[in-house]
Amino acid sequence: MGCPGRNAVGAFIKKLKQEKGPFDFIIAESENAAGGFGLTEKVANDLFSYGIDILTNGNHIWDKKDFVPLLDELPNVLRAANYPAGAPGRGFAVFEKNGKRLAVLCLQGRTFMPPIDCPFQTADRILDGCDEKCVFVDFHAEATSEKKALALYLDGKISAFCGTHTHVQTADEQVLPKGTAFLTDVGMTGGHAGLIGMTAESVMPKFLLGLPTKFDVCEKNVKFQAAIIEIDEQTGKALQIERVSSIVE
Repeated sequence: MGCPGRNAVGAFIKKLKQEKGPFDFIIAESENAAGGFGLTEKVANDLFSYGIDILTNGNHIWDKKDFVPLLDELPNVLRAANYPAGAPGRGFAVFEKNGKRLAVLCLQGRTFMPPIDCPFQTADRILDGCDEKCVFVDFHAEATSEKKALALYLDGKISAFCGTHTHVQTADEQVLPKGTAFLTDVGMTGGHAGLIGMTAESVMPKFLLGLPTKFDVCEKNVKFQAAIIEIDEQTGKALQIERVSSIVE
């Protein structure tokens, strides 16, 4: 979330690698990385320089208009796969690193969200043509019920499922009955002293007066939030999922 979140990622990934690593792949939801809204080429390159391998995104990926054409050019940046045909970018790709392979699918929910194509049917269509054992899904959605529903629907078909979008980390990490690691929402890396990454002072007038206001990124009580998932690469089943939430000093 904005500059505080980017700085936290840069610092904490090094620490996490020392304590928990090495990691085969590092994936980050990046749609709020540039000033809280969208992504830029410079910000994307900064995130890659910190060791992140893949950037997924949600509805805010369209906020920086200059970046939208780059979605067709940057292979490690994904947007939701269930946008209608013809939308810039891609929502699914297979990545290879140090002899390891991981398929990553990005989807976006429809409950309390823009009405795009069905994420359930889109997942079926893409996964039916995927031969990879290890598959990670980022589901960018508002409703916890929709996230759990899709996770249960895909249980056993994918290795891991992490929800994003609410900026609030949930405490329900688990491996589902058929072997899929699940977390309703992985949370937010950024300032937690305000309102979902923005200062309370800049957001409050919208609630009090109902008028558009300029939101400012919160820089206080910065936390790094993530999930660490171990997958059996022979079966594609998840072995464990560990939730991470730490104050960044």
